[in-house]
Amino acid sequence: AADSKFRNQEYLQVNGAQGVIKKGQRIVDRGEIITPQIYTNLNTYMELLNKTNNSQNDHRYFYAGQFLFILICFSILYLFMGLYRSRFFNSLRKMTFLMCFITLFVVFSILMFEYVPNGIYFVPFASVPVVILVFFDSRTAIFSLLVTVLISSLVAVFPYQFIFMELTAGLLAAFSIHRLSQRSQLLRTAAFTFLAYCLTYFVSSLITDGNLDNFAWRMIGIFAINSVILSFAYIMILIVEKIFGFTSTVTLVELSDINSPLLRRLAEEAPGTFQHSMQVSTLASEAARAIGADTQLVRTGALYHDIGKLESPIFFTENQHGINPHTGLNPETSAQKIISHVTAGLQIAAKENLPEVIRSFITEHHGKSMARYFYNTAVNQSSEAEVDKSRFTYPGPNPQSKETAILMMADAVEAASRSLQDYSRESINNLVDRIVNGQQAEGLFRDSPISYRDVETVKDTFKKRLATIYHSRVAYPEIKK
Repeated sequence: AADSKFRNQEYLQVNGAQGVIKKGQRIVDRGEIITPQIYTNLNTYMELLNKTNNSQNDHRYFYAGQFLFILICFSILYLFMGLYRSRFFNSLRKMTFLMCFITLFVVFSILMFEYVPNGIYFVPFASVPVVILVFFDSRTAIFSLLVTVLISSLVAVFPYQFIFMELTAGLLAAFSIHRLSQRSQLLRTAAFTFLAYCLTYFVSSLITDGNLDNFAWRMIGIFAINSVILSFAYIMILIVEKIFGFTSTVTLVELSDINSPLLRRLAEEAPGTFQHSMQVSTLASEAARAIGADTQLVRTGALYHDIGKLESPIFFTENQHGINPHTGLNPETSAQKIISHVTAGLQIAAKENLPEVIRSFITEHHGKSMARYFYNTAVNQSSEAEVDKSRFTYPGPNPQSKETAILMMADAVEAASRSLQDYSRESINNLVDRIVNGQQAEGLFRDSPISYRDVETVKDTFKKRLATIYHSRVAYPEIKK
């Protein structure tokens, strides 16, 4: 024991001579004479104390720099949205989702880095542009990817390699899934992303080391897991839809299935209205494609715009077979029966949990137009000086988007085309011009961002499509013998 105590004391003296201070070691007592050894220990202690203080100051500056870096990245995204994506910027719900989504993704990346070996490479950064592309557009998706990757690179061991790999994979994912309409597209995107990761890792290894000695095959396995996680981004899209009330293209495609319960009910109980909705859907989607509007949204909205007619199908011409229930009713009562299909449609949509964006087609496809047939009849029958127009006017509002404006035009044109006696090209052209020009004259498109050029393009599309539908057919010869 004495020998051990002696050795420890000698060891402390050697460390002190070398300027090494052990934790809990006594340096000097009050009143003790300062020897060269104590003096050395005191100097060593002061140096250690200064290093500790400087290290704490360095950490504060480091954190401040990181905070400013993150603030600059988010500020640039915010400015981009305000200057170039005002339609999204003015939506509090969409901006809240965008900022929260990026923030949560970065936090998840940091946690994976801290607690899982190579965990940051398990994070499917390519899903950022995929999810955002569904609810915004391609430029917003790519810009969001850039901000997310730059902020997450703060914790990456090799930041330049990380940025190169994640941006390449993310951009390829965005390019390969221009418009998500089927879940199977995610599998193709996941495969492309895996190839992008492997290629960029191979290239970065060559650039960094000049050889492949440090090429780790386990990283290929990590990339494979990353890509598999990406293929389940559909679940993330569904969660976002439920939380923020958005509607993805995938949901619109599912709603447009004519075998869905509500559309099947429409086909059975109001077959004329169902056929009318199908024709309007075709017309409107062709016009939407011609002017660059959302084709899938128009196609789906057109299928549901008249579901309110399920309440009283027989009151609408397309469902009548020789019996007209309007006979014997005064024009005002008949007009109210017709107009009520808008409010009835909203009630059915609420009961069936249809998305808000589909409900807008129900409320806006007539806007604040008039039930003109019954209004004119009332004017002709009335002995009073003036008929109350409000009793013959739809509740509105007028179309608020290009898509609902297109539907308004297609709905009126398709209905009017059924009453044509002559289906010549000239007759069809005159019909389209008369209907659409009349809607413009009433100011029904003033609240919509659709332009005059767009309206002319829509009219031309209608004319070509109707001419194809109603083209003259060759009569089959009969056998005379």
